[in-house]
Amino acid sequence: MTETDGQEPLSELLMRSARAMRRRWSDSLAPWDLSPHQARALRVVRRHESARMGTIAAHLRIAPRSVTEVLDGLEERGLVRRVPDPTDRRAVLVELTDAGLSLLAEVDAARDGESATYLSVLSVRDRAHLARLLRKLDP
Repeated sequence: MTETDGQEPLSELLMRSARAMRRRWSDSLAPWDLSPHQARALRVVRRHESARMGTIAAHLRIAPRSVTEVLDGLEERGLVRRVPDPTDRRAVLVELTDAGLSLLAEVDAARDGESATYLSVLSVRDRAHLARLLRKLDP
């Protein structure tokens, strides 16, 4: 699809849709007073069971010094804790606390609800087709 045929380019439609979902997800974090970076940091830590700060920064695509601020806020709230890396005494790992794991489950449920609402305009068949197409594009 090109702009000359009177339709918006597919790339613009895809980006607009992604921005709309990101905005919905960001809004869904308000009850927990979490930023999107904080929620994503919690997910990274959960995925890795524990993670070095550099790993979290890389996944968030932010500078390592910036991840310190994100993690400080989560640690102050008792959602993560820093522990020594047993394989390298100079390094620190970040792990979820029980409170962090519980909060993340609530946040993920809200996110799933927002996603379901957003995608509800599509039939089950259309959603399956969209998922198949997006998996093809996933690097």
